[in-house]
Parts: sequence; structure tokens; C-alpha cells
Amino acid sequence: MVSSAVPQDFSHSPGLPSLEAAEGGPLGVLICGHGSRNRLAVAEFAQLAEALRELVPEVPVAHGYLEFARPILREGLDSLRSQGVKRVLAVPAMLFAAGHAKNDIPSVLNTYAAETGLRIDYGRELGVDLKMIQAAGARIREALAAAEEAAPPSPGQVRPAQAGPLPINETLLVVVGRGSSDPDANSNVAKVTRMLVEGLGFGWGETVYSGVTFPLVEPGLRHAVRLGFRRIVVFPYFLFSGVLVSRIRQHTALVAADHPELEFIDASYLGDHPLVVETFRERVDEVLRGDTQMNCSLCKYRAQVLGFELEVGAPQRSHHHHVEGLSEACTLCELECTGACQPDGIPLASPVITSPNHDHHQHGDHDPSHNHDHHHGSGYDHSHGHGHAPYPQADHPLGPRTLTASNQVQRLRNQIAAGSGSAAAEPPAPQDGAGLVPG
Repeated sequence: MVSSAVPQDFSHSPGLPSLEAAEGGPLGVLICGHGSRNRLAVAEFAQLAEALRELVPEVPVAHGYLEFARPILREGLDSLRSQGVKRVLAVPAMLFAAGHAKNDIPSVLNTYAAETGLRIDYGRELGVDLKMIQAAGARIREALAAAEEAAPPSPGQVRPAQAGPLPINETLLVVVGRGSSDPDANSNVAKVTRMLVEGLGFGWGETVYSGVTFPLVEPGLRHAVRLGFRRIVVFPYFLFSGVLVSRIRQHTALVAADHPELEFIDASYLGDHPLVVETFRERVDEVLRGDTQMNCSLCKYRAQVLGFELEVGAPQRSHHHHVEGLSEACTLCELECTGACQPDGIPLASPVITSPNHDHHQHGDHDPSHNHDHHHGSGYDHSHGHGHAPYPQADHPLGPRTLTASNQVQRLRNQIAAGSGSAAAEPPAPQDGAGLVPG
């Protein structure tokens, strides 16, 4: 976990409502997460919840997950009720508003409230927020400072020797978003990129995604290197570690191995930066004020967004019941996948690859959302297999099809077999148009 060394003043703003004196109390706060089989990600989420607990010591704070970890959301709510809480302020721990925050979490909360009579008020996602942009900028500055202070690299390292530090306006920033089947959420990642590029003075900025949409990390980086910048900063705009962050690092290394003349710098994800924790505190205050409106003008469930017209009015329901509370993890790894379960020792980077001991599950739209009553309408048949509407760009040549084993893992294994750590061994020829777009 990377923590900021920059002191900040996080005193509670005057004029905000008192949590202790709130109407409908006693009051409690629930932080709603997605959950992960990655134990490091779960530990980091709990650490963030503890940091928020320290900011609001006057009320109980609990957390819960949709899937793959405990406590589940219902258990978090049970914990608050056992402490005498009568009204819960629930905040989604999501960067942007997409399926999890608009559908899955509200569905669980609505069901619980109907069963128990507990009052639950739902907040909004972290969103494109000044403090979040500042936290992201701090992580990028940390990475740049560390790269400048690093000793000259030895042969075989990704970072080539430089005659001197490069100015930031000769550096390319690549921001990696989670990726969602909701175009509004994806567009917000692009806005974050622009805010960082313009705010810090980068020479150029590109936005790529770790899943679901396009461009994904490796094909996106292969296009980005054509721009001619000698230094590229890759920044995962994520709250926590996990399989996806590991995949981002691995795919960056693939591209870096093919371009030893370039300098690739890995920036840390957001983590428990104090400004992130303070943003959570602000979301709690918004719920208490009843000020949780979100921008619905481009919500695919409320407006006929180009390409997503058939999803207007989709019912609000959770699609995670079958994995709710499922918490088994690979016992061969301490925290993150090390490849111990694989004969060649290569970590499982893609959720589409499974083994009897190690299954990296993916649903397709693991992203954020809206207020507790974000109802979409009625009369819409939302039965598409697992429950998600088909993503209209699922077959895009720069999207998820680049994550097939023949493209991704085989490249890694060929490199290991070649014994060079570089792209000396060429990947197999693409089949049926499913290959990587040439760089």
C-alpha cells in the first residue's frame, strides 16, 4: 500500500450536518464494495474502511461486498443493526457509475430494507471529483520522482538509461480505467485523463481499459508507442490492487519488452490516499443532506444513448447471488497470483483462464453507480444469460478478444521459453481475426 507523504488538512467543513444528531438515527455508515478473490485487494478495502472509521468516530462504520469476499453486504448491515443502528448511510466504493452501483448494490439494499424495515439511504459513486484528481496526480508525481531518483538500470531492466530527466511535456500519460459496458462510465475515465494531462502538463494523454470495452491495455499501448514519446507513464485509475492491476503490469511489460528504447513508468493505483478517504467522507455527508443526485443525462438505463437504446428501462436487479460470500482463494499464493499453480510459473493474468486450483472469475461489467432508488422502469426483458445485456462492441478488434490465451498467455510463455524476457519468440498467428492488432 502506497500512502501519501503530503500533509493535508481534512477538518470537517463547517455547515455540514452532524452525524450524531441526524434525523432517523441512531445512524450508521456502510461502505459497499465489489469483493475480490485477491486477498491483497480485500485487505486494502478493509484498510480504507478503517481510515473512514477514524474520520467519523461518532457513528459505527461497516463494510460489505457483493461477491467473493466476506462480509457480504447483508452481513455488514446485520452488524450495524446489532449496534442499534436505525438508519444506514450506504456509499458505493466505486470510482464511476455503472452496473454495480446502478443495479447490483441498490438491489441488495432494497431487498434488505424491505425484509427488515431498516432505513437505508444510498449515496453516489466517487466520480470525477477534485480530490480524486488530486490524489491521482499525487500518485503520478510519486512515480515520476521515484523514476528520476532510481539508479541507472542494469541490462534487461525495462527502464533504459537516460542522459538526464525528461521534461514532463515530453512524456506520454496512459490512464487505465476498469472498463465497463456503460459508455458514460468509460467516458468519465477519459475526462480524468484530460484533467491529469492538462493539469500536470504531459505532452499527450491516452485512455485504455483493463476489460469489457476497448482499447485494452496491450493493443492500446502498442498504438500509443507510435506517437514517438520516449517516456510513457502507465497509471491504473483503480482504488485497490487485484487481478486486473496485475494484468495491467503484465501487459505493460509485454509492450516494454518489444520497445527497449522507451522508458515505461508504472504509477501506483489510488489506494488509501488521504484525499480518497476524504472523498468518501464527503459522500457520506451528501447522503445525510439528501444531496445525492447523479448526472443521468447520459445514463443508458434512462436515455437512449447511441448504441445502447434497448437498455432504457432495464429492471434494477443484482446478478451476483450465485457468488455472494464465496471466499475461497488459491491456497498456493500469499496474496496475489504468483503462478505457483501453473507448471511454468507464469501468473494467471486473464480471468478467462482457469485451472482446478485457481479461477479468476469475471462477469464483464465490474464497475460502479446511483441512488438507492435508481429505478429504470418496467416492461423490459433483461434475461441475457447471466443477466447483463450484450455489450454492442464486444467484438471490437482492440477489445476483449485480445485476451484469448493464444494471444496473451502464449506470448508470455514463449518469452520464458526463449529465456530472454523479450519478444524474441513471436506469438502464434491470429486465428479468425482474433489476434492482436499489429503495433
